Amino acid sequence: MQRARISAAAVFLLTFGRFLFAQAFPSAAPAPPTAPAIVAIRAARLFDGRSDRMVENAVVVIEGSKIRDAGSGLAIPSGATVIDLGDATLLPGFIDAHTHVTGEGSDNWLSDFYLGLRRSVPESALLASTYARKTLASGFTTIRNVGADKDVDVGLRNAIRNGWVEGPRMLVSRHALGATGGHCDQTGFPPATFGPEPGLDEGKLHGADEGREAVRRQVKFGADVIKICASGGVLSLGDAVDAPQLTDAELTAIIDEAHRLGKKTAAHAHGDSAARAAVKAGIDSIEHGSFMTDETMQLMKAKGTFLVPTLLAGYTVMGKVDKFPPEIAVKARAAGAAARDMFRRAVRNGVKIAFGTDAGVSPHGTSAREFALMVDFGGMSPAASLRTTAAAAELLGLGGLIGTIEKGKEADIVAVPGDPLKDIHVTERVLFVMKGGKVSLTAPRQ
Repeated sequence: MQRARISAAAVFLLTFGRFLFAQAFPSAAPAPPTAPAIVAIRAARLFDGRSDRMVENAVVVIEGSKIRDAGSGLAIPSGATVIDLGDATLLPGFIDAHTHVTGEGSDNWLSDFYLGLRRSVPESALLASTYARKTLASGFTTIRNVGADKDVDVGLRNAIRNGWVEGPRMLVSRHALGATGGHCDQTGFPPATFGPEPGLDEGKLHGADEGREAVRRQVKFGADVIKICASGGVLSLGDAVDAPQLTDAELTAIIDEAHRLGKKTAAHAHGDSAARAAVKAGIDSIEHGSFMTDETMQLMKAKGTFLVPTLLAGYTVMGKVDKFPPEIAVKARAAGAAARDMFRRAVRNGVKIAFGTDAGVSPHGTSAREFALMVDFGGMSPAASLRTTAAAAELLGLGGLIGTIEKGKEADIVAVPGDPLKDIHVTERVLFVMKGGKVSLTAPRQ
């Protein structure tokens, strides 16, 4: 019996030792690396995002994850896999610079709130992954998520990056930074309803020094971008929609610290004075901007500050405004009435406009409707609305990687039926999606 035990132990040690040796000393002659696959996409048209011009008889050649060449009537390399999309237009992968992919509103605000309180973190993460898949399938290959709880956005970003779930490339902010009792706080309830008051770990700050510390904590735990609630909001219960909520000193400290750490900043700001203060402090983008004046817009133009208009959010909320609690409905009507005029003036004033929808307020998978709203509300040409994709890439700091279809960039490509310069609504019927050279969606040939 003793010899049998010794023999079994010896076999185990020998086997385990061989395993460790194999891991530590792989073959001295590994297989040679395989050449990246070459794919050629053909379609009737190409809008590369760099100009108003439509390229006919389009061909885009992809090698691995990169665009090798793009143009009219290009020769297709020998051995390339050919994807012929017929009467379609190739476009750069869409970019949404303002999303909340970890949640989604319905027509019942009270039910959404209650169910959200009951949902566990694992359930929230799994649900978010379904929204991410819808987002990618609708043509959005990159998104910026500007506010989430319990690190669901960080986990989803990492899961997509690791290939565990399908979804767009993500930049995330974790908690938005704001004032106690402000839009980024849980307002409208008695004290201690949800336990102790949130502090710096959840982005609630008091003073410039805490603003810097709040930025450092967000970055420490995985934030790519810093989101600020500079003014009140629409869908929060206990704050005025246009009231400033951070001091000039707090704004300056937050933005300076974020930039010092190499992070972009975004300010939720419906109110004009809050938006102007954020622009003066060096914010990279104003989100919403519903009540902004021409004076603030001229300052944005001079400083190169982007506007992310989120027209689809306002359009969605106005469609169900009577179903919200009264205090929210009042704010929604005021912001909705102001936003369209604001956007028309922003276009006239030459403000840089980056695509962003506030998806989650609107259903995920419908964000391309923003293109038509920019045309209908702001008088933008279809080509100008499509170029807000390139502007979004610049805002995110990814202009050298994505946003246009040109040699050397990531192969983020979508196709839509027909010609979007003649009917911008075709962007809402995406039939092909490629992200980083990998096909995520293919519909029947047109």
